[in-house]
Amino acid sequence: MLTIFIKNSVTFVFYSILERKEVSMEKVYLDNAATTQVRSSVIEKMQNALRSFYGNPSSTHSFGRSAKTGVESARKTIAKYLNAQPSEIIFTSGGTEADNMILRCVVRDMQVKTIITSRIEHHAVLHTVEELEKEYNITLKYVDLDAHGTPDFTHLKALLTEDDSKTLVSLMHVNNEIGNKIDIDVLSALCIENNALLHSDTVQSVGHYAWDVKKTPIDFLTAAAHKFHGPKGIGFAYIKKNAQIKPLISGGSQERGFRAGTESYHNIVGLEEAFVQAYDNLEEEMTYVKGLKKYFIDTIKKEIPGVIFNGHSGDMEKSTYTLVNVCLPIDEQKALMLLFHLDIKGVACSKGSACQSGSDLGSHVLTQVLSVENLKKPSLRFSFSKYNTTKEIDYAIAVLKEFVDK
Repeated sequence: MLTIFIKNSVTFVFYSILERKEVSMEKVYLDNAATTQVRSSVIEKMQNALRSFYGNPSSTHSFGRSAKTGVESARKTIAKYLNAQPSEIIFTSGGTEADNMILRCVVRDMQVKTIITSRIEHHAVLHTVEELEKEYNITLKYVDLDAHGTPDFTHLKALLTEDDSKTLVSLMHVNNEIGNKIDIDVLSALCIENNALLHSDTVQSVGHYAWDVKKTPIDFLTAAAHKFHGPKGIGFAYIKKNAQIKPLISGGSQERGFRAGTESYHNIVGLEEAFVQAYDNLEEEMTYVKGLKKYFIDTIKKEIPGVIFNGHSGDMEKSTYTLVNVCLPIDEQKALMLLFHLDIKGVACSKGSACQSGSDLGSHVLTQVLSVENLKKPSLRFSFSKYNTTKEIDYAIAVLKEFVDK
């Protein structure tokens, strides 16, 4: 028996133990933009760290010194791949903390009076700048977006020249929902030309694209290990040398005085290993995942006529190779059962961003790029990794097609 009832816009679904036996045992994970499978080499490094390097990195005895050496080695490794200095890498709990730290500190400590961003940034940026507007009375400006959700650099230039206040531009390199890429080289040059600081949320970018902070000058960027096959709860901020900012979290002098609190050694070495593996295998894995995305696009267009690719996610050049976001040709009422159908068939993907799952609010990103009519239809984000196969894509699209056609 299958029972469905709706209360306060939330759909509750119950099904019997007997019916569970009829559910497919196929398991397909296509939600890699939310988080990724941890590499086996990362797990091994972390297990060894937990087993053998349990000293506090701030302790002066041999146990502590061994852990401290590992932390500093990881910092140097990451800096080398980014062409940065080790002192410019600050370990954090992830992308959200790194974004908050940078945005709050530049306003508090560097006298930034104006922040320019877009309405499709991650909420770690959007909610923070909204709070800063209230707390510090900064001027908050939003750059126009084109019909596909890409920031208009002509409008950005106009915003940058409106006044001579100290300005920070905060625009993400790769959008986490629709995958749009911005030309970070052009953006960097535009900020330098107008004497503006540049911050980019690169959580969906670091580990998937090469970065050189000297070739493409940037003041601040952020990363999270779990987006590139590392552990959750660890990331880093790149803070350009000589940025006059003070710690956001007060306490000890860890992280060279930028972030108090005992360093999570096992997570840091896990981050380091995931980072090294991502970049040492970048070309090979990028080529493979690009092939998966292209296969997904070609197959779903053939199997589900009328499917729409949101933003630029259907364009292999203008969007990241790791995800697509599709709007399906079914009505609003039928859409209520879509995620349930996918879940019982073993297919994992996201409706909007995983960071807002459980919320009744719609996607703030899709609101900016979809028509009123298409906003009523369900949109799903499918994201890929080195661990996926074309067979899994065939299965996921077959499950979707079954639902759309019935």
